[in-house]
Amino acid sequence: MRLQKIYAALLTADLAAAEAWYTKLLGRGPDYRPMDSLVQWELYDQGGLMLSSSAEIAGKGVAFLYVDDLAAERRRLQDLGIVLGDDIPGDYSTLAQVRDPDGNLVTLATTPARPFPRA
Repeated sequence: MRLQKIYAALLTADLAAAEAWYTKLLGRGPDYRPMDSLVQWELYDQGGLMLSSSAEIAGKGVAFLYVDDLAAERRRLQDLGIVLGDDIPGDYSTLAQVRDPDGNLVTLATTPARPFPRA
């Protein structure tokens, strides 16, 4: 398989509310709205984040985002009313988590301090 691009996709019961929340989280609005039930952010050349509406299964997703400066993101988000949980020290990164309005778990993490072991 030769992948060209990959998206994390999270489902929401209220797309407008989720779009507003993720616009705060990501610091900008979505790049595309391919259909009424879908918005997407291009986060880098090979991938991004999609939100789609599905009230039946909303809130069961997980997104993991590496950030340059977790403390700065914590302060920025706090000012916007998004409160990250306490820092969670890990073997490679420090993590902080928050649930979006639907209950999807979003983890922000520092860039890994050392390479992961090869599989």
